[in-house]
Amino acid sequence: MNEKKTHWWLIVGGGVLVGLLLVACVARVLRFTGPTIGGGYRSNGEQIYLTATSQRGTPIVSDMGMGMMGGRMMTCASCHGPDGRGGRVRMMMRVFEAPDIRYQTLTAEEHGEEGKEEMEHGPYTDEDIKRAITEGVEPDGEPLDWPMPRWSMSDEDLDDLLEFLKTLD
Repeated sequence: MNEKKTHWWLIVGGGVLVGLLLVACVARVLRFTGPTIGGGYRSNGEQIYLTATSQRGTPIVSDMGMGMMGGRMMTCASCHGPDGRGGRVRMMMRVFEAPDIRYQTLTAEEHGEEGKEEMEHGPYTDEDIKRAITEGVEPDGEPLDWPMPRWSMSDEDLDDLLEFLKTLD
């Protein structure tokens, strides 16, 4: 009787082990053949936009005029939303309207918000968008509104972020 129990446990244990190995192999294959990279993000730019972290492991930090803040505390999506359309945001006991930062909106000839005064500057270029992100200035050199942090990141990460903004619609 003892021998039968031992034999049964070996069969069950072996089956469980084989099952776990199969699950691990399938998960590994799916991880490397799936449509996304880097933990579920389609691109490094998307990961930067949503998490303020880079797949390269390079630092990304923000400065809102109160000293550098770790990028993980704040992201582009924190204010502009996952779709880049902006909207009403509460931060530091204040409420403000985050602008639409989709590439098609920033680079349009007429990109003022409906019901508000038209912008005094022309459309953004790629370099203007990069300066807005890193220096907090509009195309005409005027500073962006208070809540916009100045982001510090590598040139490669900045290029990836800009390419991601071009995909938002």
